[in-house]
Amino acid sequence: MRAQPHPMQDARLETLRRYDILDTPREADFDDIVSLVSRICEAPISVVNLIDIDRQWFKAEVGLGVRETPLETSICSHVILEGDFIEIPDTLADPRMADNPLCLGDPGLRFYAGARLVAANGLPLGTLCVLDHEPRALTEIQRDTLKVLAQRVMRELDLRRALKAADTLRSEIDHRVKNSLQTISAVVRLHTRKIVQEDAREALTAVERRIEAVAALHAELQTATEHDKIDMGAYLPRIGHLIKRTAPAHVTVSVETENIMLVATQAAQVAVVMTEFAANSIKHGFPDQRAGTVRFRFGRAESGEIALRCEDDGVGSAARPSEDATSTGIGLDIVEAAASTLGATLNKDLTEAGSRMALRFAGA
Repeated sequence: MRAQPHPMQDARLETLRRYDILDTPREADFDDIVSLVSRICEAPISVVNLIDIDRQWFKAEVGLGVRETPLETSICSHVILEGDFIEIPDTLADPRMADNPLCLGDPGLRFYAGARLVAANGLPLGTLCVLDHEPRALTEIQRDTLKVLAQRVMRELDLRRALKAADTLRSEIDHRVKNSLQTISAVVRLHTRKIVQEDAREALTAVERRIEAVAALHAELQTATEHDKIDMGAYLPRIGHLIKRTAPAHVTVSVETENIMLVATQAAQVAVVMTEFAANSIKHGFPDQRAGTVRFRFGRAESGEIALRCEDDGVGSAARPSEDATSTGIGLDIVEAAASTLGATLNKDLTEAGSRMALRFAGA
């Protein structure tokens, strides 16, 4: 017979939904628990079972080979209506199971023991249970093991729920930080337009570039799958887009990158080097509307180090002394500070074919 719905069924189902666990792939943490409890209880079948509205779904199982069954044949849907631990020595002696085809089959499920999985609000989500094809009883240590491991399952579920909530909060914070930084960048840009002194203008422009790069970093962190890790294959094209947005029409920007994961602090420093190199190239390498390209290549070198190569096909060593791309200034100071933060080697060169810069460092 099918079990009656839980007295607080709507609230129970809503609690289950909040864990966002249904229909997720198998995971070693839960598989290990059912394997262990099966061995300790000497039972051929063990299940982490969650009771949905019209089915029981198995997060982990040993001995069944399926991920769900209908509620009509569910023993656990009866059990969650009772105490925190239920043992049924012979299912066919229990009127609730007398017509259950899973118990009547050959071989049928003749023994059941389960510990409820109870959420913090006191509502049951399902059970950690064992089943056998022969009537029997558990020992005291087997019962205790089942109860303790059921609590372990709930700790795993609660931990995953807490981590998901933290991820959501972190994403919202990154979103707000990104928007705030973009607002600050716009304010800096407005003030820069009013500045007459070249040095002050250059300094404010460098600040604006740094803010934009960090804003892009937080935009990428919003969708990052690992805490504080950035996929450079997604992040650096964002930086390339920022550079293109400020480049004059006669200068094109090219970004080639591998999908390498870096911690956020490293990613930010790589972006700083790119934006400062581009700013220097655009300022000094393409005078008189000279057409050209600023190109970036990011990836892993044969040595295993992370490598960033920056180059342009501007005037290079043919530039007039006052326009020498290797001259000292705030841009170079920022690049060298970024390289130092990364613990990187930094090489710069001017050739007749343009300006070159190579950065190498160990990844995190």
